[in-house]
Amino acid sequence: MVQALQEKIERGEELKRNGIVIRTYDLWKTYVMGDQEIHAVSGVDIEIKRGEYVAIMGPSGSGKSTLMNMIGCLDTPTKGLYYINGRLVTEMNDDELARIRNKEIGFVFQTFNLLPRATALHNVELPLIYAGVPAEVRLEKSKQALRQVDLEARMYHKPNELSGGQRQRVAIARALVNNPSILLADEPTGNLDTATGNEIMALFARLHQQGNTIVLVTHEHDIAMHAHRVIHIRDGKVEKDEQVK
Repeated sequence: MVQALQEKIERGEELKRNGIVIRTYDLWKTYVMGDQEIHAVSGVDIEIKRGEYVAIMGPSGSGKSTLMNMIGCLDTPTKGLYYINGRLVTEMNDDELARIRNKEIGFVFQTFNLLPRATALHNVELPLIYAGVPAEVRLEKSKQALRQVDLEARMYHKPNELSGGQRQRVAIARALVNNPSILLADEPTGNLDTATGNEIMALFARLHQQGNTIVLVTHEHDIAMHAHRVIHIRDGKVEKDEQVK
């Protein structure tokens, strides 16, 4: 058992040396419903390198959201191995998983998930507060993140004083503030009109050019085509993995 653990650690170190941020090996998520087993994710092997811009695409019920939840450490696999930035996630306890979610992954959700009574600046500060960052450093990092998304002028506005696109920019700034290993975006334009959605996708393109690793989860072909690589998921499996740019 000790030897097996050492081999897993060495594998993680090798992945990190090779610039691989996400690596799954035979990842499964199975739900038991009565006397039936439902395989939401079935033996998925994916590898994403630092600096890549990848879309995970599939129809409703394909398993893409379940896979996203496991990549984001919001859910645990039934079996298989998952490494993020060389660290073996599948053998972490709840406290370690919470630290990974806060420091290694920046989340952007379709519904923004902002505190309604807090300013844009305070919303962006939240991950730093949880991480115990001193107030002065926190303030500067949060302002810098809002500058990255062209929203510094609106930092003292609350969500109900911002447009949908501006609220999503606040959410992206919050996701960036801890300088995470990956930016994980779940249907980030789903609640936006087409023009505003295009602005958000242009922002993701700029963030990618600046060196950010982006994983975009979507069911929309047009949105997936903004990425440089598309992983197609169907029936819980990788159906196709293609470079598009």
